[in-house]
Amino acid sequence: MQRRADLDQAVFDARADYARQRPSSKRWSERARRVLPGGNTRSVLHFEPFPLRVERAEAKYLWDVDGHRYVDLLGNYTAGLLGHSPRPVLDAARAALEGGMSLGAMNENEVLLAELLVDRFPSIEQVRFTNSGTEANLMALAVATHHTGRSKIVVFHHGYHGGVLTFAVGDRDPVTVPHDWLVVDYNDVAQVTGAFGNYGHEIACVLVEPMLGSGGCIPARPEFLGALRDLCTHHGSLLVFDEVMTSRLSTGGAQRLVGTTPDLTTLGKYLGGGLSFGAFGGRRDVMAHFDGPAGGRLSHAGTFNNNVASMAAGVAALTTILTEEVLADVNARGERLRQRLNETFRARGEPMCVSGTGSLMNIHGVAGPVERYSDLAGDDDRQRELFFFDALEAGFYIARRGFIALSVEITDADVDEFVGFVADR
Repeated sequence: MQRRADLDQAVFDARADYARQRPSSKRWSERARRVLPGGNTRSVLHFEPFPLRVERAEAKYLWDVDGHRYVDLLGNYTAGLLGHSPRPVLDAARAALEGGMSLGAMNENEVLLAELLVDRFPSIEQVRFTNSGTEANLMALAVATHHTGRSKIVVFHHGYHGGVLTFAVGDRDPVTVPHDWLVVDYNDVAQVTGAFGNYGHEIACVLVEPMLGSGGCIPARPEFLGALRDLCTHHGSLLVFDEVMTSRLSTGGAQRLVGTTPDLTTLGKYLGGGLSFGAFGGRRDVMAHFDGPAGGRLSHAGTFNNNVASMAAGVAALTTILTEEVLADVNARGERLRQRLNETFRARGEPMCVSGTGSLMNIHGVAGPVERYSDLAGDDDRQRELFFFDALEAGFYIARRGFIALSVEITDADVDEFVGFVADR
């Protein structure tokens, strides 16, 4: 579809076309609004005029309740790295469930999965499991404040560390937990240095993503992460890497690629094989606060922390699918896709660009490049919305905000087809 000059009218028409082709999704959304506020229980999935409803998924495909098929380029916001039907993972989870669904006891796979994670991530000497990345970050902050005896936590504007840890510029999100936050700009060494200069003796930790994820897939500059490491070491603070998203960039996560080792690392999403999962781990002396028999004073509860399905699925994913070669392949494919999309936008003269690292990227309504969040000033959300609806029409599913997370099921042919769609729209 040719881009129209009147973007407001174009968005209006795109929404109308979308709604006209999805009467069943519309009915389900109307039904949902009667019992779910906003018609959903996961805010990021909503978009106007109503979200599509998926009926089933297999491998790299989604089918909605109106019969449309999509190549899934969203990968459940990075949790779906394995695609929708990885046979070894499904077999392992089913076998575990057949042996007892909810044991209320320890099992072998939690030990095996912990060993695998300790082997993979440079910063992790010991690890504990949670049900989500949100919980993992909450527990990491708890142990950081306890270990240091301090209260202030450095985070970054537009950082996202879970549903109750979100930091948009402006008013603090009312669902964010009430820690003593110091919020500064991402990739700004001077600002974070100033924060330590003023409050270094009060700062418990820095919580940072090696790539600003939901803030637009803006990679950290190597000197920025290096400065954080030096500042934390000098002031006796802990450096916490939120690698819930970026852990997929290598078998040792982004920390292995950038050469900066944090004190604690938080994980989630695909490492549970696509099931509910989170984890936090790091230095042995810090994690020892959870070691009751050795005198640790912190408790960590959670009925499903070591649930049999996620533990078995995680072991299967890491031992049978997610090798160094597989991760290198999917991330190299993502690099090629991002480069080709940027070349295509420039050739078409469209005020759009793509930022990101490896298999993770975000499409923006500015010409770019995007190295800081301030580079998104003037971002035209209408461009991204039109792109989103055009992609659905062409049979590709991405996030409404322009986010893409490739799964291992996506092929070079899929990339070629998607780039071809962008060139012809």
